Amino acid sequence: MTDRESIILDASLRLFMRYGVKRTSMGDVAEEAGVSRQTLYNSFKNKGDILRAQIERYTENAIAEINAGTETMEDLGAKLDLVFEQMVVVGFDMMVATPNVQDLVEGIDASSREELEKAAQRFQGAIEQILQPYEQALEQSGLCAADLADFAQRSASAAKRSARDRDHLLRLLSTLRNLCLKAAEETRH
Repeated sequence: MTDRESIILDASLRLFMRYGVKRTSMGDVAEEAGVSRQTLYNSFKNKGDILRAQIERYTENAIAEINAGTETMEDLGAKLDLVFEQMVVVGFDMMVATPNVQDLVEGIDASSREELEKAAQRFQGAIEQILQPYEQALEQSGLCAADLADFAQRSASAAKRSARDRDHLLRLLSTLRNLCLKAAEETRH
């Protein structure tokens, strides 16, 4: 991603969070980013392209944080906490801070949904990688790392959509974490 694209994505995110996708025009994005409309259109054809790039950038940053953090951690619970923080809590907090969150959600089109599915697969892969060293214990519990990672990713995402508030979300994620630890026969430290 170029510096210009990053500036455009930062500007568009500010506008989408403040006004929503529908009420933000490409001209608004160009003005907020301090670029010409032609420069904007050379980078992104439309708001759908911008949304897809936003999702991709968020995922890249989150996966990088997860990879960097889990390299130095040995505790499975701490690794799961980091994944859930990056995968769910950060996005939840951003959505709560967005006054026009419903417009933002409605602005996600079919191609953006495809990007969200790619992101979900990447997060599932990160969870599976974290669970892989516990494969033998998981098998004794009648599970495998891939299936538990799929369940954990989908459950965490569902928790983000259905949580009443941040505390409720954290309780749901704690329950999911504890289920994963129990399945891997990992004890809390």
